[in-house]
Amino acid sequence: MNLYLIRHAIAEEESSSGEDSQRALTDKGAKKMRQVAKGLKILGIEFDFILSSPYLRAYQTAEILGDVFKMKKKVVQSENLTPMGDPDLLLAEINEKYSVNSLAIVGHEPYLSTLVSLLVAGGAPVEMTFKKGGICHLSTDDLHHTHKATLEWLLTPGVMVEIAER
Repeated sequence: MNLYLIRHAIAEEESSSGEDSQRALTDKGAKKMRQVAKGLKILGIEFDFILSSPYLRAYQTAEILGDVFKMKKKVVQSENLTPMGDPDLLLAEINEKYSVNSLAIVGHEPYLSTLVSLLVAGGAPVEMTFKKGGICHLSTDDLHHTHKATLEWLLTPGVMVEIAER
């Protein structure tokens, strides 16, 4: 299974309601995310499914991915992907509900780094910079019996935009 962990794109500092969960992407963030998604397509990446945090900025990021990849059933939200969610519960949800070869997971920091640490280093801290719009590719043979994965790559949004513009 290929897991593509994607941090939400650049969002507004504060929502009009004051609710963190309602912070929307900025125009710059949405435009850059569209380029990031195009870069993924150029690399030949495909998703069977997109799982997203229900927070607006992550959901909007996931919707952009779904649009660029022309996916009919684009995005499903998971409460286990909120910033304070539990990565173990997310893995249990994935194992229980989704039998796919390639899964995009759109969320937040430091949650995504914690998930990488859990899968790659058994929970030991992994120092990484996961930029807004950045993507981390993990591969695993089996998430059902072991929570182990291999870190294939971590790309910044700048690198993805460069790929898209070539």
